[in-house]
Amino acid sequence: MKERALMETKLVVFTDKQIRRIMHNGEWWFSVVDVCHALTASTDASAYWRKLKQRLNGEGSEVVTFCHGLKLTAPDGKQRETDCANTEGIFSIIQSIPSPKAEPFKRWLAKVGYERVQEIEDPELATARTRELYRAKGYSDAWIEKRMRGIAVRAELTEEWKNRGVGEAPEYAILTAEISKAAFGMTPTEYKRFKGLERENLRDHMTDLELIFSMLGEAATTEIARTQDARGFGENRVAARKGGRIAGEAREKLEVETGENVSTPENFLVEPEGKKRVKEKK
Repeated sequence: MKERALMETKLVVFTDKQIRRIMHNGEWWFSVVDVCHALTASTDASAYWRKLKQRLNGEGSEVVTFCHGLKLTAPDGKQRETDCANTEGIFSIIQSIPSPKAEPFKRWLAKVGYERVQEIEDPELATARTRELYRAKGYSDAWIEKRMRGIAVRAELTEEWKNRGVGEAPEYAILTAEISKAAFGMTPTEYKRFKGLERENLRDHMTDLELIFSMLGEAATTEIARTQDARGFGENRVAARKGGRIAGEAREKLEVETGENVSTPENFLVEPEGKKRVKEKK
């Protein structure tokens, strides 16, 4: 069976800068542009990397050969091919970037790598670290429980897609958009615009109800795919629409009963979810 190359995509943070990363062939690969942005004062990290790459190539450096184009989520929410390097490659690249932040970044990379080894040995550590990260960002325990459950539901769905012959990106993104459109009347990209988000993770800015209906759409899609034995992209696209519609109909019924929309433009960019929750209770 063909080896699954891309396993997981996440954002990690160095100081206040977000670094996109992706699991490729069993190890983390990091966005070179994001690393350049974190280490330099450049207002255009992409241009900085292009010039640096040209200089390194001109010098006959082999550093650029450490890079591979992997698909990461761009600021507009779309999957775009981006130069990425593993830890060894990133170490080599930062040697060419004159920055006082280089040494702290090396230590940060080493820590990320060590944590990955720990998580492979004990997967519960990854869950615990995710919970602590959300707490540190100001989310309430009640919200975190829903978010963690949503992550598990999403993982179950993508595993089902993989087993049923669905390709990964961009097919996962298309099926996810079908579920979201049927559940909320918006694709994830449209939903992010609705909430005023750019690079941020959409679900990290969803309310309790939005998370619940997202879970319902994905859980229903998983169950439909199983019971109807959906095979390949086409059949699973039909299942995604059906699963999303189940969530959409439930959302519409709740909105009729409460007179309030489930989808809300609010996000947690300025005020953490936990503080908003406290205000709403008062």
